[in-house]
Amino acid sequence: MRALIVRGGWDGHEPVACTELFRPFLREHGFTVRVADSLDVYTGPDEPDLIVQCWTGARFTEEQEAGLVERVRAGAGFAGWHGGIVATGYEAPRYQYMVGGRFVCHPGDFVDYTVDITGEHPVTAGLDSFAVHTEQYFCHLDPTLDVLATTTFTGAHGAPETAGAVMPVVWTRRFGAGRVFVSTLGHSVADLRVPQTRTITERGLLWAAGLVAGPR
Repeated sequence: MRALIVRGGWDGHEPVACTELFRPFLREHGFTVRVADSLDVYTGPDEPDLIVQCWTGARFTEEQEAGLVERVRAGAGFAGWHGGIVATGYEAPRYQYMVGGRFVCHPGDFVDYTVDITGEHPVTAGLDSFAVHTEQYFCHLDPTLDVLATTTFTGAHGAPETAGAVMPVVWTRRFGAGRVFVSTLGHSVADLRVPQTRTITERGLLWAAGLVAGPR
């Protein structure tokens, strides 16, 4: 199995440190891991089984977008977290369609909130709802997603219009022959080290690569 880590963009999301957190895990599960620090890797001949992207603020060229989207449609897994996957590629409609969601805002910046596990899925099996202190992402989303975890907005932090909004935090989707895993958790290494967040992320990587059975 081959994994491609694509990292860069805004340094505030610690793309190098965050992706390094999962490199040993991928190797332990039989992956050879390649790291790329240019989006041009999506235009090359590489055909990984899993693409892990951590690149906030990417502006894809048409060739980069097409290369990535067609790889996933053909069967590659695509996985990522937080801004590295949903606060990026805003001008790339095929990318946005593939991922199924885009970041809009996080009222209050770092706040206390609860992540609620919904339904049954191998990525979240055995986990209960848990508390976090981080950015609570408000996103615009595709209604066809398989939602694995949510958070409920209270309308606080100067955003009363969000009161009662139940927002997906973790989701999966099939895209052609590929699998897509997204988590809005993971602003920093510290966030990814929260035990439940780390478990969800690690399982999500394996699910996207087709190594974890499950619905959708």
